[in-house]
Amino acid sequence: MVSFLALIVAGTLALRFIPALYQNEGLGWTDAIFTSTSAVCVTGLIVVDTATYFTPVGQAVILMLIQLGGLGMLVLTSVIITALGGRPSLGAEKLAAGASHMLPQVPAKRLIVDVVRFTFFFEAMGALALYVLWAPRLGWKEALWPSVFHSVSAFCNAGFSTNSASLVEFQNSPATIMVISILVVTGGLGFITMEEIHQRYFRRNKAIRRLSVHSKLVLATSALLLFGCWPIFATFEWSGVLSGMSITDKLSNSFFLSVTPRTAGFNTIDYGATSDSTNFLTIILMMIGGSPGSTAGGMKTTTFAMLGLLAWSRLRSRPTASFADRSIPAETIQRATGLFVIATGIVVLGVFLLASIGDVYGATQPFLVRLFETASAFNTVGLSMGITPQLSTPSRWVVIILMFAGRTGPLSIAAALVVRLSTGGRFRLAYEDVVVG
Repeated sequence: MVSFLALIVAGTLALRFIPALYQNEGLGWTDAIFTSTSAVCVTGLIVVDTATYFTPVGQAVILMLIQLGGLGMLVLTSVIITALGGRPSLGAEKLAAGASHMLPQVPAKRLIVDVVRFTFFFEAMGALALYVLWAPRLGWKEALWPSVFHSVSAFCNAGFSTNSASLVEFQNSPATIMVISILVVTGGLGFITMEEIHQRYFRRNKAIRRLSVHSKLVLATSALLLFGCWPIFATFEWSGVLSGMSITDKLSNSFFLSVTPRTAGFNTIDYGATSDSTNFLTIILMMIGGSPGSTAGGMKTTTFAMLGLLAWSRLRSRPTASFADRSIPAETIQRATGLFVIATGIVVLGVFLLASIGDVYGATQPFLVRLFETASAFNTVGLSMGITPQLSTPSRWVVIILMFAGRTGPLSIAAALVVRLSTGGRFRLAYEDVVVG
């Protein structure tokens, strides 16, 4: 939390006091904090147009904040220490590696370095692919910066764009949509899963014999959400915002509708013109988000899967939830349930605050629009139905807090607040049952 706060403060000061970042006048304090938080937390919500308000230098500063926020300050610091010949502390290695205990064959130090290797490899490949696609349209020189910017922004699931209308002008380019989709999905898989796939399938000595239950669950849930929601979005919008497109463009854009809510934030269509069904399904996908240890936000795919497995086990009268011939520990199920409750409570509180403040300031946005904005902010998605620049100053501060809370994690915040309560020793009070249902 401190590292993200420090980076947000540094970004705010840069955006506030460096005049070379702007085409005309600079940002005020609230807008500078909002923009810095959105970039560091890889959200993508904007109060000013990134394409026209900032100079290339200003866009580069935003991209640097996105990259640092996507990688995580702790991982980046550990890599720098390692490169200089030092050694991160055991605590830093454990934190930076995240769930590295699921990969006992992979040393934490190598996992940290591989995080950066994977990041720069996919970003470089994505930038190259976008440059090849965009150079004929934009020009060989003019296409270079947008290609790099969008590749980094897509892999980090940030959603910032150097185009005023995001990717709307490329809605008739299935190849562009596919490249961005691959970057978004890859960045949202999580580095633990990526490391396992690399060790299992792309090393000659096959360092691991099988994928862990974690990686299998991540891949299965991600595939289910992507390919399960694709035909649903196509059905909802085939005669709506997708009307007038060719069949190929309809299919590619409806597929992107199932990709971008996973905290990517790019859009090829106007969400203000989509149906309520599409927007509500998008909110659900935003709440689920990406996978643990990734650049994505949300409750995470594994949390969603844990809840589904728990419900399925209860329906079958099974004592434990299981997947891939393995039982899931009860403690893990409890953490998933706790995360769901906390995340849902924060979103409900955020909607209530935005609605209350909006009513005081005479705003007339519908409830679904406010729910969409709140879910997008907390789950660091960056999609909007067009109300972000219209938010009052108090509402913008609510969104800032939601973005920060969503990026650092609700459980991390809860743990920081109640950590002292765990120092009194472990004990259990007497049981007494309660009627539910």
